[in-house]
Amino acid sequence: MDYSLLSSILHAILVASTPLVFAGLGALIQERAGVLNLGIEGLMIVGALAGFATALAGYPLLVSVIAAALAGSALAAIFALLVLRLYANPVATGLALTLFGLGLSALAGAQYVGQAAPQVSVWTIPLLSQLPVVGHALFSHDPLVYLSILMAALLWWFLKKTRAGLILRAVGENHASAHSLGFSVMGIRFLAIAAGGALAGIGGSYLTLVQTPLFVEGMTAGRGWIALALVVFASWRPFRVIAGAYLFGSVTILQLHSQAFGISIPAQWLSMLPYLVTIMALVMISARGEKGLAAPGSLGKIFRVSR
Repeated sequence: MDYSLLSSILHAILVASTPLVFAGLGALIQERAGVLNLGIEGLMIVGALAGFATALAGYPLLVSVIAAALAGSALAAIFALLVLRLYANPVATGLALTLFGLGLSALAGAQYVGQAAPQVSVWTIPLLSQLPVVGHALFSHDPLVYLSILMAALLWWFLKKTRAGLILRAVGENHASAHSLGFSVMGIRFLAIAAGGALAGIGGSYLTLVQTPLFVEGMTAGRGWIALALVVFASWRPFRVIAGAYLFGSVTILQLHSQAFGISIPAQWLSMLPYLVTIMALVMISARGEKGLAAPGSLGKIFRVSR
């Protein structure tokens, strides 16, 4: 067995999954606050453009990632204003946000097509990176791969172990009760939307700064929608988002290497495979009924302050 090929495949799976981890966590924190935002795709593509443009301007990776986070957060703030203050329909607003983000990035990013982003350095973990097979695959990556796992751990700790996380979950479960206890439902949801937008923006920037690295119109290619599906697949739990993202990344990478394994399947079917797996997972979860779904009680419901 070619262990070097296996190591390369495992390494590629983590790279392909990282944008989904960031975007999935961004969608999760919004939905745990009771906000259904279908505009993750638009947030990702805007973050991808902002991070890429900043990197081409000569700024380091940290600044480029911050720029992507700010771009995603700013666009998410528009969504929050429309949904929380103007009581716009969240589903229609989320779809409009995706279309707006795709159109804006296509217009503003036309000047960057054909250019390549500076190479991002790899962080190798001493000793662990020297392990056979898994050393290169798991412990020799760019900083954002490690950051995605760290963010999942921090989000789990925030939701489970902190008072602020408990309040956010309470707002998502029953916003009327949270309001009656004196919590600012609008303020908490606005912060959740902004934080989720920042994470989605970072996920988009990973595509243009590391995975590709270049900018092409519509390069998110439905990853925002997959991230939304991953949250349901994960039953709104951070570490399950990582597992779901790696599952999708595995299918994506394996369909690219299928020819090397001698699997003769039409390319069109292989391209469909990652999305079919996601749909099948969601159908299986839905078939379990209440046991498979643990959606926040106020998810997607518009909150109006009672006088």
